[in-house]
Amino acid sequence: MTLTIPPRVSERAFARLAEIAEDTGEVKALRVAVDGGGCSGFQYDIRFDAPAADDLVLEKDGHKVLIDPVSLPFLANAVIDFTEELIGARFVIDNPNASSSCGCGISFSM
Repeated sequence: MTLTIPPRVSERAFARLAEIAEDTGEVKALRVAVDGGGCSGFQYDIRFDAPAADDLVLEKDGHKVLIDPVSLPFLANAVIDFTEELIGARFVIDNPNASSSCGCGISFSM
């Protein structure tokens, strides 16, 4: 049996969740999931959602990132981050399990 290290959420990602909560007046949990599809075989699904009973919840200062049990092995050792670039600002996944990814960063293969 191998040890699966859960993903980690960066300070920038938690800070962005805090900004969104301040701007909207409501605290929403960010779900990070992996679905089949995309141009590389798998794709990330990043959205606001309500927690489910079997989710892994990564929390700081009341802000939550949710990961379902099916997606968890695909995200082992990954870092969930937030980046602001010329092309826009977005949540990103630095995933050491991905052998390749497409240019958009949403799709990957293992």
